[in-house]
Amino acid sequence: MQRNIQKHGAINFALLFLLAVATFAVARSSNVLAGQVAAVFVMLGAITAIVSWFQMRLEDRERLERLEYDELARGGASSGALFEAQDAEAFPARRSREQFEKFFVPGFTVLLMLAQAAAAWWCWNWLGKLPAAPRLSQPLVAMGILGMLGLVAFLIGKFSSGLARMEKLRLLNPSSSQMLMGAYLLWLVIAGIGAYEAGFASVDFILARSLAGLLALLALENLLTLLLELYRPRVKGRVGHLLYDSRLVGLMSHPEDVFTTAAHALDYQFGFKVSETWFYQFLRRAFAWLLLAQFTVLVLSTCYVFIETGEEALLERWGRPVAGREVLAAGFHFKLPWPVDRTYRYRTEQIQSFSVGMEADEDHDEGSSTVLWTVSHAKDEFYLLVASRETNANVTIAPGEDAAKKAPPVNLLAIGIPVQYQIRDLKSWAYNHADADALLRKLSMREVVHYLVGVDVNETMSTGRFAATEELRKRIQAKADALALGVKILFVGLQDVHPPVQVGAAYEKAIGAKQQRESEILRAEAYSVRTKSLAAADAYKRGLGAEAGRNRRVVGALATESLFTNQLAAFQASPEVYSQRAYLQTLARHGAGVRKFILATTNNTEVLQLNMEDKIRDDILNVPLPTVPRK
Repeated sequence: MQRNIQKHGAINFALLFLLAVATFAVARSSNVLAGQVAAVFVMLGAITAIVSWFQMRLEDRERLERLEYDELARGGASSGALFEAQDAEAFPARRSREQFEKFFVPGFTVLLMLAQAAAAWWCWNWLGKLPAAPRLSQPLVAMGILGMLGLVAFLIGKFSSGLARMEKLRLLNPSSSQMLMGAYLLWLVIAGIGAYEAGFASVDFILARSLAGLLALLALENLLTLLLELYRPRVKGRVGHLLYDSRLVGLMSHPEDVFTTAAHALDYQFGFKVSETWFYQFLRRAFAWLLLAQFTVLVLSTCYVFIETGEEALLERWGRPVAGREVLAAGFHFKLPWPVDRTYRYRTEQIQSFSVGMEADEDHDEGSSTVLWTVSHAKDEFYLLVASRETNANVTIAPGEDAAKKAPPVNLLAIGIPVQYQIRDLKSWAYNHADADALLRKLSMREVVHYLVGVDVNETMSTGRFAATEELRKRIQAKADALALGVKILFVGLQDVHPPVQVGAAYEKAIGAKQQRESEILRAEAYSVRTKSLAAADAYKRGLGAEAGRNRRVVGALATESLFTNQLAAFQASPEVYSQRAYLQTLARHGAGVRKFILATTNNTEVLQLNMEDKIRDDILNVPLPTVPRK
């Protein structure tokens, strides 16, 4: 029986190796991603099988050595005493097996863990570089070959597993579990190919990613097993669990042992036979029916759908639109269960947007309302050529130099133009093109390029910004309507259009110099206008003053002449009265503000003493004193 076990171990290793090579070849030729990752699983299983077969040989040698020792011991006491003298030298096969289990098995388990982790990392990165919906080559042929390989692996693995269980051969368990695991993985790959044929192109990619994650989980299990092995109590005569024999693989390859394993765990945890209670027995008998009932409820839950407000959904039956119910509005709707009927939701009332050119950097401070041209605020700068009305007339052409080499009147701009749109015709958006969103982005980019090469850069960034946005919106809308995209372009912005960051500072200096020049010109013109106006006003003022002076002198002379003529007539009429009147008028006119002293008599001699000082005002001398209240 021991030789038969070694033969079964060798057969399992050979079949696992051939299964891994054949699976990889078929999956590679058909571009089945999950099949290629499954081949890695099977190849690692083959490595585990050969180590298990080698350990079988060591234990078989130890068994033969023990038989020889017993035969010699029955031959005589002297030979037995000889072997008892040096026990280690008497049983070299046992010592080899012990050294193998003590050093090689943990070391191999570490290497297996590293190989699984490296394979998981490599497969994950490799899948990350591939499209999420790969195109398969001859998928039906691959299904047939992989199905045959899976059937052979399942039959051999089932036989080896049954043999290991009946004969209690623990060293046959790893290879048999890996064989069954390989069969189940191949059937899973076949299911993924079937889903691809049914129209679910991304299932194969998802399965491949899941298998890569399972590889990482197996590596983690081996790491935990190694850590727990350090603290496991060693009982003499008790055979421990093989380190490289994955319990997770054994559980997945023998799902029927789930209840047995759970029963042992519960019995150990609670300290009594939980597996013998009526509830556990009922659960074990009715588990399939309970699972079926849960599956039925799950299927029935896919027979209705609720479309949220602002959404519309496409209803398809076996991948084709349902006549009369192609588009479901917001509300509650019944449908056939999945996967017969499937719904695809779209937010038709939501304003969606994308950016033509550079995308805003998420690390940029969104709370800041100031965007500087000299500071990059995008992930990758995107540049376009924009026309310019400014010619390079100042650029001199050397003698003999071709004038065609003169720099054209264009500028380089970094653009980030947001485009906002709404889905108005869901059927056109979903069915007329394979990827309507990508198409809308590309035609928007084309229209932006076509528009910017024919406009002036300075006008686009200043006074013509709003006219440019409206023109771009109309152009993109016209192209979208021509391609029947079923969208309405709501807004096209030119807010983030500026020179490249590398020349932003120089551009600002050039624009500042131009503005400074214009400011100086306007200031000079204002000074010229102000000076001319003031000079003209002063000249006009002086002319009017001269004319007024001339008129005043002429009128004054005429008035003086008229006055003298009138006074002469009055004097001739009464000279004494005229003289006295003129005297009194002169005294009244010029003595009104002068202090006067009147002498009433003239027949006495008096000495007058006059105080010519100004008298102090009465309001200063006669200040009322405050009264002191009596106590």
